[in-house]
Parts: sequence; C-alpha cells; structure tokens
Amino acid sequence: MGKPVVRIRDLRKSFGTLEVLKGVDMDVQKGEVVVILGPSGSGKSTMLRCVNRLEEPTSGEIWFEDTLVNDAKTNINQVREHVGMVFQSFNLFPHLTAKGNVMLAQRKVLHRSRTEAERVAEEQLRKVGLGDRMDYFPAQLSGGQQQRVAIARALAMDPHVMLFDEVTSALDPELVRGVLDVMKDLARGGMTMLVVTHEMGFARDVATRAVFMDGGVIVEQGAPADVFDKPQNERTQDFLGHIR
Repeated sequence: MGKPVVRIRDLRKSFGTLEVLKGVDMDVQKGEVVVILGPSGSGKSTMLRCVNRLEEPTSGEIWFEDTLVNDAKTNINQVREHVGMVFQSFNLFPHLTAKGNVMLAQRKVLHRSRTEAERVAEEQLRKVGLGDRMDYFPAQLSGGQQQRVAIARALAMDPHVMLFDEVTSALDPELVRGVLDVMKDLARGGMTMLVVTHEMGFARDVATRAVFMDGGVIVEQGAPADVFDKPQNERTQDFLGHIR
C-alpha cells in the first residue's frame, strides 16, 4: 500500500454543544471505493463535508495527498480543484445549458480556453449518457439527468478523489439506476471515491470497503461481504436487519 490519498485522524466536529463527530480515523487508498453507511445523524455527511472543508473541523487532522486540509494556511480552493463533490441537490445554474454548467468551473477555476472547456464538457456529458442533452437547460432534464450533469461537472475538473453525498436520495426510484450506473463506471475506471449512501446493492457490489458509522464514530468497517453478511457489532447487525 502506498501513501493514502485521504487520511483522517481523530476528527471531531461540534455544532454548538452538539458533538457530531467524536474522533474518526480513516485512510483511503488510491482507487478505493469506500461506502459510508449509517443511520441519519450518525455523522456520515458531516465527515464527508469536512474532507473538503465545507464544514470546518473542530479538531483533528484531514490530509489530502500531502496537504493538511484544515490548516488555516492551506488554500482550500486549490484542494477543491482536485476533490470533486456531488451533492443530494444538483446545484445547477438554471440559466445555463448542461454543457454550459460543465464548462463554467473549468473556465473560472482552471482557466481553460472556451474551446478546451467545451471539448471536455462534451466528452464528460457523453460519458454520463447525456450526449444528446448537451444543449438542454436543467428544467428540461429529469432529476436523474440533472444529477448526471452534476457528476460530469465534477469530473471535468480532473479530480483525484470524488465525494458523493446521498446523491440518489432526492430521486424517484426509477431514476436512481442511471446515476448508479455512472458511479459504477467510475469505480471500474479506478476513480477514488467516498460515497455516503443508503443504496445497499451499490455498496455491496461496487465498494472495496464498507464503513458503518453511528453516534459520530466508526463502529465497524471491512470488506462489504463481511460487513453485510457477517457484521460483528450489534449496532451494525441491528441497522442492517432493519433495511434488508
């Protein structure tokens, strides 16, 4: 094993008097797909949002490659150039087409030429199955298609790591498969991914590691087959028993 792409050490996060993360440790290796499971309020999304400092950790350390993410001297925008994130809400600009949405950050952040940004946008939209929807506006797209535009937008920045935060939870069930198929293709292509999800089939089939969180800590982790079929912790057993 080489040096982890992401290293989390004794991560703690409080909102006022509420301690949401209570000392989380995790390493993520290049090419791993780590799926983070757990009940609502367990700290999954907060941990993910700390990785690119959308939430400011209260204490502990988060390293991305050789950069201490939560150092006050760190230029977090430079970190975010290499850490793609896709949210539950699509956050697309309604006045821009699918292609325009994928081009924007390339132009503003990476300072790519219009021609290059357009080429990359078209390439990524084709990859997520939207080659025939490039000139559609968000309002003309289904929720699943909008989410795939959001994934294409993140991929256009050439990220080293992709973070997915409950990206299918706002979608109608029939739209979920298309988004998960895109994520499976990314995993097969070797993309390093941290995925917060309730999609247990995806977690079982695609993850290289399953992490179960509860009460702000990691309760159990391991190969998906072990965590799903032979959970060692009583809390994991109870959680999985309720969702099967």
